[in-house]
Amino acid sequence: ERGDMHKKNVKKDWSDHALWWEKKKTWLLKTHWTLDKYGIQADARLLFTPQHKLLRLQLPNMKHMKVKVNFSDRVFKAVSDICKTFNIRHPEELSLLRKPRDPKKKKKKLEETEEDDLDIYSSPGLYSKTMTPTYDSRDGSPLSPTSAWFGDSPLSEGNPSILAVSQPISSPDILVKLYKPQSLLDKAKINQGWLDSSRSLMEQDVKENEVLLLRFKYHSFFDLNPKYDAIRVNQLYEQAKWAILLEEIECTEEEMMMFAALQYHINKLSIMSSDNHMNNSEKEVDEVDAALSDLEITLEGGKTSNTLGDITSIPELADYVKVFKPKKLTLKGYKQYWCTFKDITISCYKSKEEAHGTPAHQMNLRGCEVTPDVNISGQKFNIKLLIPVADGMNEIWLRCDTEKQYAHWMAACRLASKGKTMADSSYNLEVQNILSFLKMQHMNPDPQFIEPITTDINPECLVSPRYLKKYKNKQISARILEAHQNVAQMSLIEAKMRFIQAWQSLPEFGITHFLGGKREELIGITYNRLIRMDASTGDAIKTWRFSNMKQWNVNWEIKMVTVEFADEPSLSFVCAEVDCKVVHEFIGGYIFLSTRAKDQNESLDEEMFYKLTSGWV
Repeated sequence: ERGDMHKKNVKKDWSDHALWWEKKKTWLLKTHWTLDKYGIQADARLLFTPQHKLLRLQLPNMKHMKVKVNFSDRVFKAVSDICKTFNIRHPEELSLLRKPRDPKKKKKKLEETEEDDLDIYSSPGLYSKTMTPTYDSRDGSPLSPTSAWFGDSPLSEGNPSILAVSQPISSPDILVKLYKPQSLLDKAKINQGWLDSSRSLMEQDVKENEVLLLRFKYHSFFDLNPKYDAIRVNQLYEQAKWAILLEEIECTEEEMMMFAALQYHINKLSIMSSDNHMNNSEKEVDEVDAALSDLEITLEGGKTSNTLGDITSIPELADYVKVFKPKKLTLKGYKQYWCTFKDITISCYKSKEEAHGTPAHQMNLRGCEVTPDVNISGQKFNIKLLIPVADGMNEIWLRCDTEKQYAHWMAACRLASKGKTMADSSYNLEVQNILSFLKMQHMNPDPQFIEPITTDINPECLVSPRYLKKYKNKQISARILEAHQNVAQMSLIEAKMRFIQAWQSLPEFGITHFLGGKREELIGITYNRLIRMDASTGDAIKTWRFSNMKQWNVNWEIKMVTVEFADEPSLSFVCAEVDCKVVHEFIGGYIFLSTRAKDQNESLDEEMFYKLTSGWV
């Protein structure tokens, strides 16, 4: 055989191979160490194997891709490489999730599903170490010839651009197949599947060719910019779209029709512009830029919140508002008060004339939970407040009369919950965002603009299954076309950004659920707080803000997470089935993300991430 090799003069490149010690689940990558130093005895079984292996990734758009990934890198680094290949900025927001086991399916069938998907073979780990793709600062397109890092694949036409195009759902069966009504407990179980970012794939028993889900894990999207982020925006839109269609997140019927109309619009434009979608006209990008510069501010973009003008002149709200305390078992319902909103406090007076005296009620909103309860056609504009008190939360509802009043009070409540006042520069933008979110849900049919229903709408691919049971397809189509008028003027990228923004406006957005030890309780983790919630209703029992947190640690033996706060008792919970590491990493990860700043360029402090998220440092 050896002579044979010489004849062909084939040189095998072993540079990617390394030794894997199965028993101890360790790569022996320190080649200057002796085996003795690793503590390896003569009888140890070592595997000499390539570090780069194929993975089948399911992207947020539900399509599968085969990708070569380094199985010896920490997952944080491997995800970074994958995102580089796919041209997705801010890879720290994404991670890999194991496919949830469907208890109804027999094990055997698991292997053969999803083979019908587009398999694109690209290999992030294999472009030479010296060649990092560099991006054009103007439009985010890669400057280096991408074929050099894509090899022969459909992606090598210069850009993995196929990932920037949203493909309409081809048949309702796909939705039906994927749809499983989920309780909060089911969602919590799925979250047990997040991989540990500070260990390698191999150490976590990931096998070659296994299917893993690439998903946006942390719901804190930094500097989302249509100029550079065509693929990132599209994949985020896709993740939001599927979350809504599969009812992984709750929304009202009016919101569902608005999401359906945006989807319909995006599908239409995607088909029309699939030939030239990558060269967004300059004009379009500038318009969108103007329309969306406000997007990140709603998401508390970074820490820079420049307070306007003189601190002494903090804007105030004062108006008649109806107030209701559901827990006070009275049948009185809403009672009208003259309410003033100053700083982060609402004071309620029996009448306007008494506003100089002592208020009947006063509420400090710092750290409260704010939830909308809105029905536009019914002209219902309620704000539900859960206000932290020593032994839990006080529930108070405010009812506004008009959209305008609602938008101002709602925006003020949202800011106050984060300890900010209406002097904050994001207040007016928040008001505008709420108004535009409501406007997109308006139903004011102007017959001359509504398209005839003959067009092929496929409503069963645009709304979640519960509405298909509730209404006839024709009724749904009519409502989608009616709602479409509100968005029909939008460009493709603006519609996607609006969809993402609307998703972010839903009350349940960005809460990741975990089993919290006690049977009836869950722990929710968001970008700025921890929530102890009722497992059946999802209602917050108590919340804790990260800004108030001194430290948190994990007792790995008894699987208990303890969080200590500046001015309240510490919180401890036992992680039920899920590994504490996942919870620990979510908290540390969000704190890591909150330290990002605009001027940092793209480099990430990887070590800082591991310090905050890995329990062993």
